[in-house]
Amino acid sequence: MARVVSMQANAGFEGEANSTLRRAVVTAPSGAPAAELIKLDLGDYLPYLVNRVGNIIADQFGAEALAPYRLSIAMWRVMAVLASNGGQRQIDLADLTSIEVSTLSRIVSRLVRMGVVTRTRSASSTREVVVKLTAKGNAQVERLIPIAHDYEVAAVAGLQASEVDILKRSLRRVYANMKSRTAAAGAALPRRHARSAAKAAE
Repeated sequence: MARVVSMQANAGFEGEANSTLRRAVVTAPSGAPAAELIKLDLGDYLPYLVNRVGNIIADQFGAEALAPYRLSIAMWRVMAVLASNGGQRQIDLADLTSIEVSTLSRIVSRLVRMGVVTRTRSASSTREVVVKLTAKGNAQVERLIPIAHDYEVAAVAGLQASEVDILKRSLRRVYANMKSRTAAAGAALPRRHARSAAKAAE
């Protein structure tokens, strides 16, 4: 009968963090390697851990704080950014909230119907749209911000202030890494298409 031996592979994340990939080597009865399988331990996998934390906070905050106002997490993001930064062009708002442009447009339309934001043409360009909070929207954000802070405090309970600072810096760095990766992949795409076209012409 074949036997499975699991080994932890230590690959560096910037030379420090351990990899979460586990290599399973399937061996025959004679002891000679027969095949290799790569396994992933979700409980030690950073993308999963980040997503799990985000989901549980969003679920609880959405159900307990936002639901009475008929707001989604994405709608809350838009309103929080507008409260902190003032009126924004819709294109800039998409970047500040990490919401895709067409999705953001639908969210803003709904917020306009709810009377918590306005959407008007920019004074500098008729092709640009500026979104601002209304008095009603400002009042809702003022009531929700203390609750949002309470959720953050609950989430980091047991961590020192310095640890929270490191955690936030690390998450910003991880996000920047992935943004850079996306930009690099986008730049490489035309080159791949050009190579494919050249091969097709041969």
